[in-house]
Amino acid sequence: MKTHGKKYREAIKDLDLKKTYTAGEAIALVKKTNSAKFDATIEAHLKLNIDLAKPEQNVRSTVVLPKGTGKTLKILALVGEKDEKAAKTAGADFIGLENMTEKITKGWTGFDIAVATIEAMPKIAKIAKILGSKGLMPNPKAGTVTNDISKTVEEFKKGKIEFRSDSLGGIHIGIGKVSFPDEDLLENFKKFYNALNAAKPNAVKGNLVKSIYLSSTMGPGVKVELSKI
Repeated sequence: MKTHGKKYREAIKDLDLKKTYTAGEAIALVKKTNSAKFDATIEAHLKLNIDLAKPEQNVRSTVVLPKGTGKTLKILALVGEKDEKAAKTAGADFIGLENMTEKITKGWTGFDIAVATIEAMPKIAKIAKILGSKGLMPNPKAGTVTNDISKTVEEFKKGKIEFRSDSLGGIHIGIGKVSFPDEDLLENFKKFYNALNAAKPNAVKGNLVKSIYLSSTMGPGVKVELSKI
């Protein structure tokens, strides 16, 4: 049986583990029960009402969190020469095509997100397997394949995130940092929740979300009352 540390046991004294809370109450409790010495991430963990045997029910989309994520992402822009200036001006950290492709074939993946122009996609086919195995391959559904490289890079820098269902039918994302004001975290959470429901596959019957828990990186989970979001 798994045993929890002293800090965790102290944290859950403030929780009724059988109770569900409004999103606002849950955020306040998550912050109160956080015991990390660093600025922990506030995470949302969801169980979805999808049939794992049916690929068409998988969920994948993006959302721009209005208050940002609290994390500065390193962005690789896989673009041709004519788009390099726009990518640089927008804030991309690494820019290029043949040079970046060559680095990746040698094992380099020192970035968080890779974006690419539609024009560049055929030219990065040889690194598709490398990037795909790490969840970094540009994909239209993730908003990382674009004809407007400037806008795409800017959005990811400002707080655009990708979310997708995993092999167990769950979604796990960060919605901000413990240091964020409660109202900012709530705004981010609601924006994500609305985007998730907008991405509901047509094949899914009934509500898309079965359950939601919020937690800090090392803290206990707080169950959110779905009917009150």
